[in-house]
Amino acid sequence: MNIIHFLESHSLPCPSKALVHFDCPGCGMQRSFIYLLKGDLVKSISMHPATIPTLGLVVFALLHFIFRFSKGAKIIVILQLSVAIITMVFYIYKIVTHKIF
Repeated sequence: MNIIHFLESHSLPCPSKALVHFDCPGCGMQRSFIYLLKGDLVKSISMHPATIPTLGLVVFALLHFIFRFSKGAKIIVILQLSVAIITMVFYIYKIVTHKIF
């Protein structure tokens, strides 16, 4: 079975969207990841711009766990803040442009 097809057919529903009927700050990240796997970088970024930085954070954190980089913890904090800022800026953009509903 194709991993992309599996992910598309087994994506998790957003509890926020189901309960209060509007997007949460993370809405679109699963679809963004699937577009990234398909090689469509532009659609991936437009769907959720924090997906690629989040993946970078996860990869760096795993490498830091294995190799214990000297400034790894500080870099992880900076990457976490960057992902949070990107996510919130994108969420505010969705609110302002009425793309949240």
